[in-house]
Amino acid sequence: MLLPESMSRIVIVGTKTHMDEAIEAIYAVKAIHLIDHTVDADEGFSLGTPRPYSPKASERLLKVRAMEKDLGVTATTATGVIPEEEIKSQISSDSVELVEDEVMLVLDKRNDLNQRITELNATKKNLELLSKIDVDLELYSGYRSIVAMVGTVDEDPTSALQGCEVFFSPEKKGDNVVAVFAKVEDKDSVLSTLSECGFSEIAVPPIEGSALNALAKVERDLAACEADLENVSKDIEALLEKHKDFLKASEEELSIEVQKGEIPLRIANSDYTFVIDAWVPTAKVELVKNELETKVEGTYVEVVEEKRGRTIHEAEEQEERFQTVPSKLSNGQCVKEFEYCTKLVSVPKYQEIDPTILIAIFLPMFFGLMVGDVGYAIPFIILGAYGLKVTHHKDWRAIATVLFFGGIWAFIFGFFFFGECLGMHFCSSSHMVEGIEQSWEMVLGVELSPIFEGIVPYGTGIGKLFHVGFLLKLSVYIGIAHLAIGRVCSMYNATIQHGFKEAFKEKGGWVFGFAGMVLICYAIAMILVMGQSFEPNLIPLALGAVFVIIEIAMNFKHEGIQAILELPGIIGNVLSYTRLAAIGMSKAGMALAFNYIALDMVLNMLGGTESIVAIIVAVLLFSFLHLVIWTLAILSAGLHSLRLQMVELMNIFFDGGGTEYNPLKIKRNKTISNAKATKEV
Repeated sequence: MLLPESMSRIVIVGTKTHMDEAIEAIYAVKAIHLIDHTVDADEGFSLGTPRPYSPKASERLLKVRAMEKDLGVTATTATGVIPEEEIKSQISSDSVELVEDEVMLVLDKRNDLNQRITELNATKKNLELLSKIDVDLELYSGYRSIVAMVGTVDEDPTSALQGCEVFFSPEKKGDNVVAVFAKVEDKDSVLSTLSECGFSEIAVPPIEGSALNALAKVERDLAACEADLENVSKDIEALLEKHKDFLKASEEELSIEVQKGEIPLRIANSDYTFVIDAWVPTAKVELVKNELETKVEGTYVEVVEEKRGRTIHEAEEQEERFQTVPSKLSNGQCVKEFEYCTKLVSVPKYQEIDPTILIAIFLPMFFGLMVGDVGYAIPFIILGAYGLKVTHHKDWRAIATVLFFGGIWAFIFGFFFFGECLGMHFCSSSHMVEGIEQSWEMVLGVELSPIFEGIVPYGTGIGKLFHVGFLLKLSVYIGIAHLAIGRVCSMYNATIQHGFKEAFKEKGGWVFGFAGMVLICYAIAMILVMGQSFEPNLIPLALGAVFVIIEIAMNFKHEGIQAILELPGIIGNVLSYTRLAAIGMSKAGMALAFNYIALDMVLNMLGGTESIVAIIVAVLLFSFLHLVIWTLAILSAGLHSLRLQMVELMNIFFDGGGTEYNPLKIKRNKTISNAKATKEV
């Protein structure tokens, strides 16, 4: 669980006549991570060519995706599943081409209508302008010695166009329209004058009669085309419903065919044989070997590396394409849900600890400590459980996971540590602020102390706004423990990669530095803050100083002055954990204020507990204000607990940059395998 699963390197050799069978078998075992062959890596071998069926499958896949785009089939479109053999039979019988003909017939009609509507709208716009001038459309053309120029202008050009027939229609809002009839030989000078007035020409359609009559006809044609387009849109919706299952299933099946057909492009090929280099989990090597050799004639599997070691030296000895081993994370079902958080940073290398287990422990724990309230925890648990049940999207599952497990910890801390629900302690205590702070005993008028006596600290629970010093010290101690785990993991990583001797030289100094700075700061805090005398703290102070000197001595040669300058950063990292207490305090402060506003000020202002209206308003306000805190708790507690994992903990030991284990396997969502289909029947 701490390290990625052990991997072995195998070589699969077979004859080209059985390549298709070998590819099917490789996908069937679902355990082979392909190592891409590089050009000229092995003498006598080269990259292959796609399988004969691949070009046709690629062509059909493009057609299917084009039809999906045109019909509006998206990734979120709800579709049914089709048995594998049925969809294969449909594809092989040219159903893709038949559906394409049916779809294109409707799409071509839609495109023609859209083009016609665009043309009519352009004509309509011109006719609307031309209708402002009382000149029939046929009078703008047909002359030998006269030229007509029609368009819009910014200002009246009439006075500047002496000797021309000018029709001008001024408009207070919109374009001014002008029609100028001039001699052919004066055309250039007239255009020059018009351009100075901001002239923009209007195309006169080849229609007879008045512009108003033509405009009415165009509007009728436009309405008819839009009605036809609406009918075509309904036809497209009908095609979507009719073919969406087939299109999604075809896309999935054709994608699988294309993927299989391109395998020869990734492996070594000679004239008669193929060679596949691959990584396989060590635990599945024998299974893979037996499956391939028994199911595919003429295929031989050789185990080149029975178990790749974790040392960097062992990896560097290999050929470059064999140096990087894919990381197959080995986590249980619950911990696996937190792999998303790890991959937000990077995939762990084969030679380093997978931090997912640490995130699975501390992320929800820190979240729960910062929330620490039964009233907020229960909705978190319910919402998280619902999300884990109904959603399969990795982003939403990650959020649901944190809410569910964080909610459980929030309930544990809220009930057994803080004794708190919706910002109020279950039991009254002596440290409550008289007149402002309330408890559930006071609100309900029921004595709860006998129930919680011996369950929660002090019989009433830890007060977030009262036991501030205790909570800050607890946060610091948690930070020290958390960071110490990170230092241990750092040493472990270096040990498995380089050996203990080199690991101690590389990381041991910072272990001493961390311990030394913690001891020194502890002694100083006891003297200056707690008021203790110097003598009892002399031993931790001296021991811490010795550890710091050891750290400087070990690291100065390689890191220089950084061996000293980075020491204060250790304390900064530890103090960063005080946010665990601070966020809890801020939430408690808001809850205290909101409870006082709703249950005291507003309730008494509207008539107290004797008024039904006052009770309803107070309860509604109380619920709304706590919903605000609940929402803020998701953001603040979630983000800060995640930050403590990624920035404080993982930065110590986690490098990342690994290659995720990605075995060749078929993932079917829109089609169903034959065996499964038979079982369901």
